Amino acid sequence: MFRRIARLLAAFVMIASGVVVGVGATAGAAHADECYSWSRTLSQGASGNDVTQLQIRVAGWVTSGERLSYDGQYGARTTAAVRKFQSAYGLTADGIAGPATFSKLYALQDADCTPVHFSYAELNRCNSDWSGGAVSAATAKANALKTMWKLEAMRHALGDVPLTVSSGFRSYACNSAVGGAAGSRHLYGDAADLTGSPSLCRLAQEARTHGFSEILGPGYPDHNDHAHVALDPSPYWSAPNCGI
Repeated sequence: MFRRIARLLAAFVMIASGVVVGVGATAGAAHADECYSWSRTLSQGASGNDVTQLQIRVAGWVTSGERLSYDGQYGARTTAAVRKFQSAYGLTADGIAGPATFSKLYALQDADCTPVHFSYAELNRCNSDWSGGAVSAATAKANALKTMWKLEAMRHALGDVPLTVSSGFRSYACNSAVGGAAGSRHLYGDAADLTGSPSLCRLAQEARTHGFSEILGPGYPDHNDHAHVALDPSPYWSAPNCGI
């Protein structure tokens, strides 16, 4: 709440100072966000880092089994994901990312770019610097951010119910301590174990439509007490007790 008030005050100060925000040849968004601000409207055919930043935030709005690439290319899949995001939040679902879409994204992200309902601390209870895993610390942290945005989409689709993350990034030492698999996606920072409510089966089932390519849950060995979701280059789903 305080962060959002700060953003509004920042926007007011900019306007009062004679700075015109959100006006330009491409009708961009207001430049008052602490995390990231888009400066132009984006649509199919656009490319660049601003497209990649958008893809990170809408990658959880895909069809069953689909994964959105973070390639900076605004193609048909990105258009479809933006359209689903817009529809989910009551916006005009035209697949074009403009001021209204960016405004909703700004409201959904904290100053460190994490979605408002998740934090880096939740995704890393192993160490403070994201080191010691299968990828560099920077990559592990970046992967965790992508995972959080998918979880944010999943949370909203489930009716904005809180989701409990019991385990996220692990170094090799942390993974060994909990008996994790040798090639666990937790070592890459792109995995999350979910517990609590909704039911584990409901979580595993819902994850299929939010960009997760690895889903393990009840009925899979050692997964009867949590639902595991991750981004695996080799997609694999198994939660036999849940019909997956």
